[in-house]
Parts: sequence; structure tokens; C-alpha cells
Amino acid sequence: MPVTKNYRKRIADTILARKLEGKGAVLIEGPKWCGKTTTAEQVARSVLYMDDSEKKSQYLAMAELNPKRLLQGETPRLIDEWQLAPKLWDAIRFEVDHRALLGQFILTGSAVPPDTKEIAHSGTGRVTWLTMRTMSLYESGDSTGEVSLKELFTAPEMIDGESDMDLDRLAFLVCRGGWPQAIDMRNEIALDQAIDYYDAVVHSDINRADDVNKNPERVKRLMRSYARNQGTQIANTVLANDISVNDGTAIDDETVASYVNALKKIFVVEDMPAWNPNLRSKTAIRSSDTRYYTDPSIAAAALGIGPQDLIADLKTFGFLFEALCVRDLRIFADALGGTVYHYRDKDGLECDAVVHLRNGTYGLIEIKLGGDTLIEEGTKTLKALAQKIDTNKMNAPAFSMVLIGTGNYAYRRPDGIYVVPIGCLRN
Repeated sequence: MPVTKNYRKRIADTILARKLEGKGAVLIEGPKWCGKTTTAEQVARSVLYMDDSEKKSQYLAMAELNPKRLLQGETPRLIDEWQLAPKLWDAIRFEVDHRALLGQFILTGSAVPPDTKEIAHSGTGRVTWLTMRTMSLYESGDSTGEVSLKELFTAPEMIDGESDMDLDRLAFLVCRGGWPQAIDMRNEIALDQAIDYYDAVVHSDINRADDVNKNPERVKRLMRSYARNQGTQIANTVLANDISVNDGTAIDDETVASYVNALKKIFVVEDMPAWNPNLRSKTAIRSSDTRYYTDPSIAAAALGIGPQDLIADLKTFGFLFEALCVRDLRIFADALGGTVYHYRDKDGLECDAVVHLRNGTYGLIEIKLGGDTLIEEGTKTLKALAQKIDTNKMNAPAFSMVLIGTGNYAYRRPDGIYVVPIGCLRN
């Protein structure tokens, strides 16, 4: 089938190609509108769109009666929104087993099936997963890509990169987000895309997660509270209290938990796990996940704010900028076979992001909007954490970096810590 015109290359393209070489099927999951289907279409030789309004009822009936029929077609065959017919999962697993060929199917889904009782087999050994997110600044063309995260792991003596991103542009990019369809739109229309996404989540998409209708006003209050608490490790009980205090409406923590789980199932939120290194002293490490939206623009839409509001409130700007950086770091880490973690201990020492690769190497990252004072704060934190790590039991950090929003140049300080503007970082 023909590839999409003017397709912007994604980091996921390379990951998908590699995974198709190693497994019979690849499942691409991620937020609605993040580009999963378009990316899959670039390599698919045939496609089944399960949510085609004119054929959906026929497809669903066939999935019940003869699912194998839906899997016929040139390979790789793309099954888009497969979760609408969970019985397809076992049929695909069976086909992969009996064809004994790799790269047979690509599945895409913007939600986890609400009911998995019809799925008998996990797919282990036959299906591999690929998490796709909205576009990083590098993919959208807003980062020069002169500094490679991968190359920082080799600790280069010098790095070179330049960014012309100012505070106004950065605020816009936070509120626009990485939605592919927004990238080439004029500014006002581009900003509408995240708001439209938020509205769709509130009024319909969240209900698809578990087939339970939810009160839209409650969803709005929860998402607003979640946005206020970006980058923190607060519990559901605290979210419930925050909603009660700030919105004047009581909501119990069980309801909060069910709503948060629904948002996770449709990939609206993606919390960050805690990093647990070997330390020299017996410092207790906080193990709670850190709260994040999958894209910073969702938080901006939930708060009802735009670029100028962020400029006027640099504290909120800082939290949402952190969410943007976490999004990009996750995308880059996926390409390197790594995971992004957060560190916080009982003494209050906190590191915004730890990129940990499968080979055991890792980098420490502090995220700051910019300015000499904030950069110094970041370097102080990075040094304090590095000194706590027991290098007799694990590797020393491969690198330490302060990732900034505004600042013209990337450079390595005399103490070895890198300072890199987000506007020149890539995988």
C-alpha cells in the first residue's frame, strides 16, 4: 500500500522495523492521535481498519464467527484498533504459530481492551510491544538534534549544539504538544488540537477504557488536579483532597483510583517508576511513582491555560516543561533500549530523570527552565546524588546533565556536567 505523503519520520520507525524482524506480530500502543496508524501504514502491505464506520459491524461479526478470515492479506498486515474485537488476539497468535514466519502482523490500539476474558494466551514469544508517544521536539523539527543522548553515554570531552528557542516559543511548544496533525498548523489552530483531545477524553474516550460511563465534570476536576500535581509522587487520597479543596466538590479516593486507571488504559497518563540504586548509606528511597501526562499539552488543556499564562506563572511553566522533557527522554530512551526513572529519598534529595539502559549504564538528569541560578541548583543535586551511589556495587553514572529550556548553547562544564538545551537534543 502507498506510504503517506509528507510523512515526518518517527523514532518509532526504526524500532518497529527491528521488532518486525524478531517477532511474528508487533503491537503498537499509545495515545489516540499520536500517529500509530500512520507509522504502521508506512510498512504495512495490507490493512484492516476495525473502526471503519461502514464495515465495523461486519468486522465485529466476522471476528466472532471466523476471525481467521480477517487476517488474510499481504504481510505485514495492519489490524488497526484491534482491541474492538479482543478475540482477534488469539487468532493472530495461532496464525503466527502456524505460519512460522516473522513480521506477519502489526496491531495498533489507543486503549487496552476493557474485557480481556476472551484472551486465552498472553502472546509471549509471538507478540512484542512498542509504546508510541506524541512527537518529541526532534521529530517535530523543533530541535536541531546536534546533541545525541546516545553519545552522552560515551562521556565525550566536548559537545556542540545551539538552540535559538526563547521562552515564548517554549511556552507555545508546551501548550501545542507533540500531536502530529498540529505540527504544520498555524499557531492558533495548532493550540486547539490539545484542547480538542482533552474534550474527547472527558466526554467519551475515558468511558472506552472500562465501558463505564463517567461524570464529565468529575473527570475534568481529576484531570485538573493531576495537572496541578505534575512531577510529584502524591497518592490518590491526596488527589481526592486536592479536588475537594480546590474545586469545592467531594470525591473519594476509590473513584479517583478508577478514573486514573481508566486514563492509563487510554494512554493519557504515564507515571514514572522510582529508581532504586545501590547507595553507600542506608537512605530510604521513596518508591511511589511520579505523576505525568503523556504530553504536556494535556496538562495545559486541563488547566485551561495557554502560552501567555505560562509566561506569567513560571512555577507552573517549570512543571509542564518538565513533562515535555520527560516525554522526549522516554522517546529517546526507547530507541536506546532504556527506561526513564525518577529518584527521591527520605532526605529530600530528588533527581528529575534517570535514563537507565539494559547494559547497566545510566545517566542522571536534572530539568530546569534555564538561567545560571537554576543550572547551579541542578548541578548541585546531580553531584549530591552521584556521591551517594555505591560504585563498588554498581557503575558510576555515565553522565550527568542539566537539561534546560532556554539557553543558546550546549556545553560540558569543567566539572564534567553537561548543560544541554532541549532545543538541540535527540536520541
